[in-house]
Amino acid sequence: MRAIVYDTGGDASVLQLVDRPVPEPGPGEVLVRLAVAGVNPTDWKSRRQGPAVGDWQIPGQDGAGVVEAVGTGVDASSIGERVWVWEAAWQRQWGTAAEYTVVPARQAVPLGDASFEVGAALGIPFLTAHRCLTAGESVPDVLHAGALADHVVLVQGGAGAVGNAAIQLARWADATVVATVSSPEKARLAAAAGADHVVNYREQDVVAEVRAVAPEGVHTIVEVSAARNAEADVALLRPGGAVCVYADDGGDEVRVPIRRSMVPNARWQFVLVYTEPTAAKARAVSDVSAAVAQGAVRVGEAAGLPLHLHPLTDTADAHRAVESGAVGKVLVTTGE
Repeated sequence: MRAIVYDTGGDASVLQLVDRPVPEPGPGEVLVRLAVAGVNPTDWKSRRQGPAVGDWQIPGQDGAGVVEAVGTGVDASSIGERVWVWEAAWQRQWGTAAEYTVVPARQAVPLGDASFEVGAALGIPFLTAHRCLTAGESVPDVLHAGALADHVVLVQGGAGAVGNAAIQLARWADATVVATVSSPEKARLAAAAGADHVVNYREQDVVAEVRAVAPEGVHTIVEVSAARNAEADVALLRPGGAVCVYADDGGDEVRVPIRRSMVPNARWQFVLVYTEPTAAKARAVSDVSAAVAQGAVRVGEAAGLPLHLHPLTDTADAHRAVESGAVGKVLVTTGE
């Protein structure tokens, strides 16, 4: 099979296209013939550090394709099933930037009739967004249609991949969604994703605009830049609300206003999808799959998530695109 491999850390030039034997699924694993792989910031950040397991690494956590073989202990009826894959390369060498990957069976989830592009866009962004939407004290830990009715969600950075996922999942769950963005073009994308209200933080007063929508404050804030937004976040939380921080854009340290966080019994929740509690992640996989099955997850320009497709041979360019802040979802087509 063709695969992208790196054996040392560095910029995207360390990525090599090589031929490798197709891996054999071990006990409890499945072999997936990949059609599309997702590219996320974690891929280039991990690449810069070099292989974490062994002396080589195929990058890529997310992807979609078809189950071709199963290991012992896995029901053979899954062979031929269309699936989406999550965390393929977490503490493993076989990522999704290849024609095949092997993963534990639970990490190859039925995709149904949804496109492989949808499947490859799920993984990290949607599981992260699910955690942000369910980790607070005043929200349910399971999402479904109606689960967030009468709730207000603020998505800071509504045009990013996680921001887009949070908007789509929150709207599926019937929340009122307010998104912040930095430009008119990003405002258009956040609205296309389903945001009820969009605030351009470069031109508008975020606190005033959000309070006009939610006078009593918001239940949950999905936060991409806590270092910049902490003051506004605390000013916008309702009692029992939560700021769910999933990235460190704009700075890797945050000053939390202590007294003003105490008064509403606010929760500051930090989110890393790889290490989130096992039960929470299982719920996220189940809920995201349900949203996909119900047609609530979309990709493409009309969904506020422009797609940038690269062939496997151009995986280095796909990494560079994500590293330079491409707006939308960068995908690698791994099949012929």
